Amino acid sequence: VQLQAYGGGLVQPGGSLRLSCVASGTVFTINYMAWYRQAPGKQRELVASITSGGTTNYVDSVNYVESVKGRFTISRGNAKNTVYLEMNSLKPEDAAVYYCNAVLVSRGYWGQGTQVTVSS
Repeated sequence: VQLQAYGGGLVQPGGSLRLSCVASGTVFTINYMAWYRQAPGKQRELVASITSGGTTNYVDSVNYVESVKGRFTISRGNAKNTVYLEMNSLKPEDAAVYYCNAVLVSRGYWGQGTQVTVSS
């Protein structure tokens, strides 16, 4: 499984960015996908995750780290194995390299990371 993340960039405080992640290399639906971030000198932290049940009647389960609740939204795309992270009201402390993560058959996969810089 390969993960391709993109959408990072430079944004002013209060601005918005949308990160995208596309997983390829599998015919299976990846039920768990997530975004992590790592700022310089800090540990990588889970930002948001989304778990799908694989059926049309299942409501996706989402989780967020406390610091982004109400500002970030994780969602799945219409394309298979695609996940987005909509980031609003960005703060300087949100600046980090953001990584896409996926778990398939108990094995974790990581994307290459996309840089988010929040600065005036």
